[in-house]
Amino acid sequence: MKSFDEMLIPEGDVRDPYARFYEWFREQDADALGEKAGEAEAFFRRTGITFNVYGQEEAAERLIPFDLVPRIMAKAEWDNLAEGIEQRVTALNAFLDDLYHDQEIIKAGIVPERLIAGNEAFLEEMRGFRPPGGVYTHIIGTDIVRCGENEFYVLEDNARTPSGVSYMIENRETMMQMFPELFAQNRVRPVETYPHHLRRSLAAVAPPACEGTPTIAVLTPGIYNSAFFEHAFLADQMGVELIEGSDVAEIDGRIQMRTTEGYKPIDVIYRRVDDAFLDPKVFNPNSVLGIPGIMEVYKNGGITIANAPGTGISDDKAIYSYMPEIVEFYTGDKAKLQNVPTWRCAEDDSLKYVLEHLEELVVKEVHGSGGYGMLVGPTSTREEREIFAEKLKKRPANYIAQPTLALSTVPILVDGGLAPRHVDLRPFVLVSDKVRIIPGGLTRVALQEGSLVVNSSQGGGTKDTWVLRD
Repeated sequence: MKSFDEMLIPEGDVRDPYARFYEWFREQDADALGEKAGEAEAFFRRTGITFNVYGQEEAAERLIPFDLVPRIMAKAEWDNLAEGIEQRVTALNAFLDDLYHDQEIIKAGIVPERLIAGNEAFLEEMRGFRPPGGVYTHIIGTDIVRCGENEFYVLEDNARTPSGVSYMIENRETMMQMFPELFAQNRVRPVETYPHHLRRSLAAVAPPACEGTPTIAVLTPGIYNSAFFEHAFLADQMGVELIEGSDVAEIDGRIQMRTTEGYKPIDVIYRRVDDAFLDPKVFNPNSVLGIPGIMEVYKNGGITIANAPGTGISDDKAIYSYMPEIVEFYTGDKAKLQNVPTWRCAEDDSLKYVLEHLEELVVKEVHGSGGYGMLVGPTSTREEREIFAEKLKKRPANYIAQPTLALSTVPILVDGGLAPRHVDLRPFVLVSDKVRIIPGGLTRVALQEGSLVVNSSQGGGTKDTWVLRD
């Protein structure tokens, strides 16, 4: 399966966005670039940019490998992509509002009720409630793959607590420190303004109880969470408090945090705690990570929670397969970004096809993430496929399947120079009084030759992503 090379055209010439970079690269000393790669790793290690790998005691904390070769996109490429992303996140918010109110899309027979009823991601506690500003998904990470010149697909919508934005920012900072001349030669749009835009976006959806400038805090599960570095990084960059559930309490109908001057009400919480652990009075009673009483305060207009509880239903992988119809239902227009063709294993005909073509398909858990619980058919063994087939037969509704796409490639730095590797892209979107899409995002790269798995938890790395100005 031939992959689209984002840097080189088939004749071997360099595509326009990469022209200045490639000219610069050819003048560089290979040993010096290798030393720069070591410097980048040392920088990340000093800064503490690590992530935790659950279930692997020998590697509790890892660095995400960073590749020095940027992924570069022309302005026109990015503008078309951003237009499609904005349409999609607008539809997602409208879909969530509809699901928790009139459910017109179900009445219209477009999304089956069985996908909502009994789905653990759909929270009955949110029925009939509209968050401040009508915004459910304040922060979204939309995973995009590219298969051709103008051929982009949405792989999945991360509408719960998408991570990775800190790596996007630190990757850029590292590149600017090491290669300032590249940024003098190339007009690259900034990503380091993200924390500023995030704070503005969160402040714009302050609750009715807010008086004056909104007080914002980042709620973290704590230092053992895999993305704790990012929680601390964003709180620091926004200039707001990083809190845990034990730092706050419900007092006088508000969620208040301890300060040296007593308790102070919080207006907006950017929470990185999953729904089930958010409020032990409403959800998991054994949770020590959340804030007792926060849901009642939320419903009474005393606080804004970003992202809203219950947003996970919109990035359910079974719901994903209906996104083209969802986009058209709420916007009145055809989806500008394509979905990856998807077989819903809950449907008998689809299950039969998937079982007969396991060696060709990627099979994913409906609620899975991080590359876990999936089968990549073309790289699997017969034994792995047989085991997975039994899982499918037992719980078909728990899985969807997709074709193995020929993901585009971007060069990475190897001992012999440059070599192509498969990539995806996670642009970050902020939704409040308007939709803001950060120009770039987190490019994740499969460092192993031929591999299609880009997740950091599965051995992938990251790159700086450049969107050029005109």
